[in-house]
Amino acid sequence: MPPQADKQRKRPKQDRARETRTRILTVSAQLFGTRGISNTSTNRIAAEAGMSIGTLYRYFTDRDEIVKELTDSLFLQVEERYAKLLTAAVDKTPRDAVAEVIHIAVEVLVSNGPLVRALVADLQFYGSGIPEFEPRLRMIIKLYLIQILGPTNGVDIDTMAFIFLNTGFATALRSVEMEEQGLDRDVVIAKTADMIGSWITTVTQESANQPAADQLR
Repeated sequence: MPPQADKQRKRPKQDRARETRTRILTVSAQLFGTRGISNTSTNRIAAEAGMSIGTLYRYFTDRDEIVKELTDSLFLQVEERYAKLLTAAVDKTPRDAVAEVIHIAVEVLVSNGPLVRALVADLQFYGSGIPEFEPRLRMIIKLYLIQILGPTNGVDIDTMAFIFLNTGFATALRSVEMEEQGLDRDVVIAKTADMIGSWITTVTQESANQPAADQLR
């Protein structure tokens, strides 16, 4: 049984300890991807990592903590890539902006494909990481939309960012297994970008025309 703990282990500061922690995460990701999360015990992780179970428990209290660490790492990679969008010159149509955001998420998730499949299969992806990262990612998307659209009087930019992020991210998440289902990933991403981009353009145009319409009443 793992030792009881009320909070996550502190991150090690020494190089050797950091290397050990990284090895646990790397081995865990590989095992989760090939065996599935529910079929991978901490004993198996420790054995594959070449350490005792006691050593593993010095870094992680249980398997769920390892899963959360790996999931959070995925979201942090996406968040860092999204944040860079705000520092780059923005001269894109809504459609192209949507495509770029989806492609960024796809690159991160596909590069971690086996792990993502395991997280989805075990329903862990939605139970770990999303509550903490979704508002942060949504804020970045909101700022990105403001940069692209300019003044958005009358537009519910918060709702727009919510729909943009969650619809786009759902497509990115499913893209990990699209090729296995005989789907062309690039085509699906393009069609999704067309759909969301057209909706954003329509909403902003309707908002821009609303004052003039009101004057005719």
